[in-house]
Amino acid sequence: MTIPAMFQKRVSEFPHTPCQLHREGPKKQFTPTTYEELYRIVGNLACALERQGVHEGSRIGLISDNRPEWLALDLALLSLGAADVPRGSDTLSGELLYILDFSECPIAILENVKQLNKILPYEPELPYLGKIILIDGPEELPECSWDIINYKDLLKEGADNCPKDYLPNLIAEERGKDLATLIYTSGTTGEPKGVMLTHANFLYLVEHMHTQADISPGDIWLSVLPVWHSFERIVQYIALNGATTIAYSLPIGKVMLMDFQELNPQWMASVPRIWSAMEAGILRNIKAKGKVAWALFRFFFTIAAAHQAMTNRLLGRVADFRRKFTLPLYIIYPPLWLLLYPLRKLGDKLIFQKIREKTGRRFQAGLSGGGALSPELYRFFQTIGIQLLEGYGLTETAPVAAFSSQHHPVMGVVGKTYPQETQIKVVDEESRECAPGEKGLVLIKGPQVMKGYFQKPEYTNAVLNREGWFNSGDLGMKTIHGELKIVGRAKDTIVLLGGENIEPVPMEMRLAESPYIEQAVVVGQDQKYLAALILPDYDNLESYARENNLGYENRIHLCDVHAILELLDGEINRLISEKNGFRPFERIFRFTLLRRPFEVGKELSAKQEIKRHVINEEYKKEIASLFR
Repeated sequence: MTIPAMFQKRVSEFPHTPCQLHREGPKKQFTPTTYEELYRIVGNLACALERQGVHEGSRIGLISDNRPEWLALDLALLSLGAADVPRGSDTLSGELLYILDFSECPIAILENVKQLNKILPYEPELPYLGKIILIDGPEELPECSWDIINYKDLLKEGADNCPKDYLPNLIAEERGKDLATLIYTSGTTGEPKGVMLTHANFLYLVEHMHTQADISPGDIWLSVLPVWHSFERIVQYIALNGATTIAYSLPIGKVMLMDFQELNPQWMASVPRIWSAMEAGILRNIKAKGKVAWALFRFFFTIAAAHQAMTNRLLGRVADFRRKFTLPLYIIYPPLWLLLYPLRKLGDKLIFQKIREKTGRRFQAGLSGGGALSPELYRFFQTIGIQLLEGYGLTETAPVAAFSSQHHPVMGVVGKTYPQETQIKVVDEESRECAPGEKGLVLIKGPQVMKGYFQKPEYTNAVLNREGWFNSGDLGMKTIHGELKIVGRAKDTIVLLGGENIEPVPMEMRLAESPYIEQAVVVGQDQKYLAALILPDYDNLESYARENNLGYENRIHLCDVHAILELLDGEINRLISEKNGFRPFERIFRFTLLRRPFEVGKELSAKQEIKRHVINEEYKKEIASLFR
């Protein structure tokens, strides 16, 4: 089975069901594309792409943000047995150059001429690239040796030359184990790694989704995430498999809420940052109504939160990491639950129902991924009656390995292994499996695990052993019922609330270039922004202080001198900037100064490498203060 074969099956069953909704025309009204219409577009594109030289095994760059054409192009390439190499329109020139060249892409599909301009200066450094397809092609194109084709012309070429049975014959060829995509992991400097995912990797997850959520044909998904990320990509395949509708929106509060009101969607996949922004917007709107409205909300929210906490315990929806004697709770909670029930229903009618209406009248659940959802955020939405289902995984697991069930969500964990045949174990430093409640390294095994990293066997062998166990680099623990809780990362990558992946080592190396910084540790896992622990170079700071007549008692008190703090702030902003190749979200917003150096055997390994999990524990208070 392949992804196009799955799509073709749904076309035969639900030809007239809307598959996509996107804003079009002068009034920007939502316009539907049915499954049958999208199938015809895919066939025309596949035919035209084959005429342009795409064939089985081709790797084709697909550089675009989330839009209807992306899915059509993706399905067309997969139907031909080709693999797309996707990236968003915010990709830096250097990364784009590396990805297209290393993947040996003969064709790059670019969203607009802005993406073309990123690679034009490097034309001689892209020997494999011969053709460019522009989705939004301007009338006047820049001069270059590449053949440049407009998407509309490509579509017309396919429509003029595509035989009626062309796409069915293509799809009939079984290519389930074939490469479907190369998704490159983010890297600030250095070389990104291309994760090789197959049709089978994705379909294994897609075909089991019905066990976790009640998705029905005709349901609407509000689509707001970058589709080149594996999370949104798997969601779109889930939408196709369920014969549901993908409605393209934007992760902008006003736009999203307007689309919620107009479309009444049942589902939305998003990252913690967007849920956090929604919570902030809700609270801001209530406060704006005055003190009485705010007091009423706080009163009923407190009642509802207490009632929900009892409900979770009585229904077994609380994460237990060791066995507890809970019989007294089952005696005490029922009468309290009944006592609070009328007040909760009153609060729901007066307040919470009106809040929920902002997401439409049919919203079932939000899927949260790309970073850990804080217990407080989960509790807020659960209390007001909006269900969030949290998932866990990595690009290397296509991207799900554990998922919360709509039917039995458990607070404080990312759910059980998903699908059920997947295996997850938590092991200690001696590779022994940890008991419930014990922290260890998370290992994953299942059909969703990648084939490996493209043309990088040494990196593949470092994370994927012969038995098929993938080293996630995450630290976790299991409950007594087998649910998984992620507690940190053993590897370096930081994932912000918005799902942005950041490699801290290059940033730390750049910061250490300052004569006033001896060592730096970038932090921000599951936060809105990055911060840093800075170990100053006290010798150079003392020299600076003397030269500028700055008064201080001793070298440690330099950390409290305002001019010194301004100096270090300037150094950080100078070194970590877009000018030096860093993205806007890689900016360090806050920092704190450490008073003593790191020690070998404690914060440092014998090789002088930073032991991040030790630092996170040792400087827990300092780190927490950076995100208040």
